[in-house]
Amino acid sequence: MTQLAPNRSIQDVMVIPVLHYQDVAVAAQWLCEAFGFSERLRIGDHRIQLDIAGGGGAVVVAQRPAPAPPCPHPCHSIMVRISDIDQHYKRAMAAKARSLSPPTGYPFGERQYSVADPGGHVWTFTQTIADVDPAAWGGTLL
Repeated sequence: MTQLAPNRSIQDVMVIPVLHYQDVAVAAQWLCEAFGFSERLRIGDHRIQLDIAGGGGAVVVAQRPAPAPPCPHPCHSIMVRISDIDQHYKRAMAAKARSLSPPTGYPFGERQYSVADPGGHVWTFTQTIADVDPAAWGGTLL
């Protein structure tokens, strides 16, 4: 893996999704409340860097370009690994996330739930519940 050069102006992770919202401040506040993220850096009133609880992940909330209507249906989703899915789901529901699927266990060793945020972005949160050989459920490890 490539060693990243240090820069205090950007998060120290390899992949950073940038999600667009009408109101950046409101979106960032909601994501922090619903999912436990924390603000790292504000850039004017058009961009906010968020750190994902537990480290190792980040997201940027950016102003939606104008004019740009919202996507009519989700064309992407974000997956985040967490350690306590039931508590996390309760927190998201308390913040009025729109549940797409409740916490459910899967044969590949993960328990997951999916929600849509107020901007229509789909988030899937996953908790490992078992170390499962991909061949056991039809996967092929390369």
